[in-house]
Amino acid sequence: MAIHTQPDRERFRLGLLACIHVAICLVSLISVAYYRNPGAYDPHIFHIFFYVTRLPLAILTAGAFAMLVSAFVFARFSFGYFVAFYSYTMVLSYIWLNNFTDLNYDHRLAGFSAAAAAIAFMLPTLLISTPIRQVYALSGQAFDRLLVGILLLSAATVVAGATYSFRLVGVEDIYQFRDKIQSPVQLNYLIGIVSSALLPFAFAGFLARKANWRAMAALFLMLCLYPVTLTKLALFAPFWLVGIFILSRLFEARTAVILSLLLPMSAMLLLAAMLGEKAALPISVVNFRMIAVPAVAMDVYSDFFTRQPLTHFCQITLLKPFMNCPYQEMLAVVMEREYKLGNFNASLFAVEGIASVGFYLAPVAVLACGFIVAIGSRVSASLPPPFIMISGAVLPQVLLNVPLSTVLLTHGAGLLFLLWYITPRSIFSEESQPA
Repeated sequence: MAIHTQPDRERFRLGLLACIHVAICLVSLISVAYYRNPGAYDPHIFHIFFYVTRLPLAILTAGAFAMLVSAFVFARFSFGYFVAFYSYTMVLSYIWLNNFTDLNYDHRLAGFSAAAAAIAFMLPTLLISTPIRQVYALSGQAFDRLLVGILLLSAATVVAGATYSFRLVGVEDIYQFRDKIQSPVQLNYLIGIVSSALLPFAFAGFLARKANWRAMAALFLMLCLYPVTLTKLALFAPFWLVGIFILSRLFEARTAVILSLLLPMSAMLLLAAMLGEKAALPISVVNFRMIAVPAVAMDVYSDFFTRQPLTHFCQITLLKPFMNCPYQEMLAVVMEREYKLGNFNASLFAVEGIASVGFYLAPVAVLACGFIVAIGSRVSASLPPPFIMISGAVLPQVLLNVPLSTVLLTHGAGLLFLLWYITPRSIFSEESQPA
């Protein structure tokens, strides 16, 4: 009996923490629906509502789906675990908001489809994590050179981007200038890969090699991308990486994943209770932008593609020339024209799922996406969990707002999978500093 006591206690603590996360997430959505500030956002424009009369149905539907959180108590940590938990939170938020939205489509069918898609996605991402045999690995010295090369490439990318656009503005003003940025497509791809995959990998690698100053240089270069791109991701990513680093050192990996969402949400709710409307900006960044908006995207895409032709994956750039696509522009632009919410990107649940094949086949498409994410779990399986969390910290956030096909190429997820595969496992057992 004593042998099983410690694991049982850990599961109990993890399960309790997961239940608290679910409760705080739903309270956060209620807060977002009530919180109105012209300088931050208007929830009604984004179809975010809350009515007490519909509360029993919302509790019933969200509560039924919330039971799936138990899967994260028993699953082992992997990159897929990281992504799956964030996706679970997004679908939970959508099922809650689905009870209050004013958009007109079959809400019951959409809710069942979203729940089934979440289950389909969790199966491969939580269950597949066996390591792939490492046929080739870098030496420790080659790994160090790779990290320095990433720093140099990133610095060159920042300089190149600054020649086209460099503007220091507050977060509340970025939308006035961001659409005016014009830079080459190849440079935009490189910026996405550098910010989402290469610099986080370099930061984690330098920490593993105890090269702390170079790790700080990686964070500085990430921050330098903000005046170039004017995106919130570029501004907050360095702080996000530091937060993930701290959590990964203080807590077991699965606990750290849950806390990475629970702590920011809870802190902003506390701040809103203390400061009221003065907390508009942090509420808009965390509870609204990070949690509610990905769920709203599922709501908007459900409404649009109930009335309009499906894409059948023609939105993928490589496939569009060979298909008769009803949409010649990017879906984000199509959504902006229809709903006036800005260039509204969405997750794989909305794009590869709802937009591509509709409600009935969305779980099948999302299942296929889950197997692709599981490749990342397999190539990184023998790496230390803190290294996986830190180097992959940006991708779960990006996957909430960008389709998987775009994340693999434009945001460098495929390249990160390759870097994980060739990372020498021996460096994590070395005591000495690199030469």
